[in-house]
Amino acid sequence: MTVVIHSPPHDEGPSLLLRLWTEEDIPELIDAYRDPVMRRWTRFHVDDEQDARRWIELQWKGWHDGDRLSFAVVEPEQGRSRLVANVVVKGLVAGGGSADVGYWTTREARGRGIASRALESLTTWAFDRFAGQGLESLRLLHQVDNHASCRVAQRCGYVLEEVVPAHPPFPTDGHVHVRRAPPA
Repeated sequence: MTVVIHSPPHDEGPSLLLRLWTEEDIPELIDAYRDPVMRRWTRFHVDDEQDARRWIELQWKGWHDGDRLSFAVVEPEQGRSRLVANVVVKGLVAGGGSADVGYWTTREARGRGIASRALESLTTWAFDRFAGQGLESLRLLHQVDNHASCRVAQRCGYVLEEVVPAHPPFPTDGHVHVRRAPPA
């Protein structure tokens, strides 16, 4: 299966490419998870090649099952691409009215607008692709003390709808932001 989403160049940086994960991403995936900031906000940790392979296999399984559609976000760099983020739409159910989105960015990508651009591209794609099958809204959940994720959600038109209490594995309360599908 091949799904590719292009995010054109922007004032904040070059074009981005959202594509399926491959085994060639393993070294950069391991490197991304060495960042303590990322490890703080993610539940699944990648420590070595075996973990990275398992993580990528989970992404492929999600595509196969159709309920977790994850994209490696890469940035062109001198004839090759550099991994800068991950975006995912998950919890898709045929005829279901809502699904969840999530993302992470590499240390080098933070503060450059990449999370917002990748999330906006994913959001547009998800509504284009699944609104006809009943998708009406997308939810983004983050811990209340993750201020950067709050800003990304707001920049992408995800409105804060509720605060949910802490529930393992999340140690603090969470914000639920929602974006509704554009009118048909």
